Amino acid sequence: MKMVACATYEGIEAKVVYVESTLTKGLPSFSVVGMVSASINEAKERVKSALLSNEFIFPPKRITINLAPSDVKKEGSQFDLSMALLIALDYIEEDLSEWFVFGELGLDGVVKENLQLYPLLLSLANQKVIKKAIVPFESLDKLSNIPNIDFYGVKNLKEAIDLLKNSTNITPNIIYKKIEYPNISVNNELYYFDEEYVEDFLDVKGQEIAKRAALISAAGFHNLLLEGSPGCGKSMIAQRLRYILPPLSSDEILDIAKLDALEAKEPLFRPLRSYRAPHHTSTMGSIFGGGSYTAKIGEVGLAHRGVLFFDELPHFSKSVLESLREPLQDNKIRISRVNSKIEYPSDFLFVSAMNPCPCGNLLHKDKECRCSELEIQRYKNRLSEPFLDRIDLCVVMQDVSLDDRGTISSKEMHKKVIDVHKIVKQRGQRGFNAKLSDAEVDKFCVLDEEATAVLQRAIMQFSLSFRAIKKVQKVSRTIADLESSVMIQKSHVLEALSYRRRG
Repeated sequence: MKMVACATYEGIEAKVVYVESTLTKGLPSFSVVGMVSASINEAKERVKSALLSNEFIFPPKRITINLAPSDVKKEGSQFDLSMALLIALDYIEEDLSEWFVFGELGLDGVVKENLQLYPLLLSLANQKVIKKAIVPFESLDKLSNIPNIDFYGVKNLKEAIDLLKNSTNITPNIIYKKIEYPNISVNNELYYFDEEYVEDFLDVKGQEIAKRAALISAAGFHNLLLEGSPGCGKSMIAQRLRYILPPLSSDEILDIAKLDALEAKEPLFRPLRSYRAPHHTSTMGSIFGGGSYTAKIGEVGLAHRGVLFFDELPHFSKSVLESLREPLQDNKIRISRVNSKIEYPSDFLFVSAMNPCPCGNLLHKDKECRCSELEIQRYKNRLSEPFLDRIDLCVVMQDVSLDDRGTISSKEMHKKVIDVHKIVKQRGQRGFNAKLSDAEVDKFCVLDEEATAVLQRAIMQFSLSFRAIKKVQKVSRTIADLESSVMIQKSHVLEALSYRRRG
């Protein structure tokens, strides 16, 4: 029996699959077993044609290919090359089990690229279960961004066979590609950022309070709710937030590229966080993930390490808004189906926008609101208190004026966010201020006497919940970091309290 390794998806992570083969005497046949999908069963014809097209005689034996473990459903065309190699090299005595082999075969034996190959290999690299792999030659440039794996690129089946015949005398095709973007070094770790600001905060005229809140939100990854009349700049601010978010480590850049590949997009390996903005008519499955047999990733998972923007927040269904409470609190989402149960990370910055009333004119100084008190109350009641309690910053947008001017650029704001990121990492925090645990809040969010007294009065006056108290402390910590203050002072707590939602 011969064996090589490959992989398939289990949720959004890779699961190692061992491809085993036996060629025995008997009536000629070719079968693939091990809970395989139709795409793998179809591979039999591709493998047979590829072998015959490359001057190999298809053995007149009983050929059985087993994909283990047998209790995991396998799918994808990446198994083609491994099956063909096991049949072609059945006669050699070398142990091939340490090799990972990936590639789709054409009928002429050409090894083709598979878009799902990158996230599979990245997941295997993160699990530290792979050292060397045979991959399509055209995938090498993309795969060179993954460290600690020796990649051997092949253009066709014959090259792959020759490679394994002389495996002791070969060298990998590529060297790990370094990330060439501006970076900062903190505690011997490099963090990368992009200085291309496609959307600039200079375009946002006026709205100084909202821009200040956006800066605090970006620096600490605090959830943000913008409320204001139509056309006042809510969506403009949300779209520009992704360009001023904290820098990324190399592992985080690879994770974002993995999510791009899962969505069938070409990974860019750029230190720019993702931005997802589903429409309010989106279904539960598209936002949280799902599927009848396997649980597919949704918008919440694709926004991991980036921004999830809900425009027209009250128009989202009640079930979607209430289901969002779990990932907002735990930074992960669980999808349960009869045949699969998976959990994936969803550590995102939640940004939302809403009008003050159904017609949008309630706060406008010139236009008259057409809504009744009952309509306004119903509109606001679509957002429950437990949901709103998970929002760190709530801002009522100002009226637009012809005299309004852009006062601060994205570059200036980004520099302040990067400075806060340095402070946070040098302080010994693993995550952002908004993601601190209760124990970490007590350790890092230290208030002076005046600040403590202000917070105590606010707790009594506004009946703040335990969660709300912690959020005020976290926002105060970010405001203090923006001013390079070690201790949280009275002014920092007062500003944090000013962003609490009222009414």
